[in-house]
Amino acid sequence: MATIFSKIVAGEIPSYKVAEDDRFYAFLDINPLVKGHTLVVPKKEVDYIYDLSDEELAAMHVFAKHVALAIQKAFPCRKVGEAVIGLEVPHAHIHLIPIQNESDMLFSNPKLKLSDEEFKSIAERIHNAWEGKA
Repeated sequence: MATIFSKIVAGEIPSYKVAEDDRFYAFLDINPLVKGHTLVVPKKEVDYIYDLSDEELAAMHVFAKHVALAIQKAFPCRKVGEAVIGLEVPHAHIHLIPIQNESDMLFSNPKLKLSDEEFKSIAERIHNAWEGKA
């Protein structure tokens, strides 16, 4: 059975896409810790990030790096934190979170409630920075 992330990549479930190439897809987390909280997933359905081949894992991190740089351009922050937890969805994914403090990365923090328009605006800002338009 396809994961929710596979359905998002396939366009069966809507998402706020920020970046995509032939192997990876980046979209906003719908339960963000902060504005700009983004998920990077391989299009290939793999449960555990370390089940990816060395080449796939390296490529995923390079893709994530470029998305992180776009997030930082769109949402000035001290750094973009990276977390790999992967227990909630059985599909490898990286969380990219713009942070001012380490506490911004605490997954026990309350999640933001954003409107559809806010999500669209955030996704557009990151996408434009990713494409070099910002």
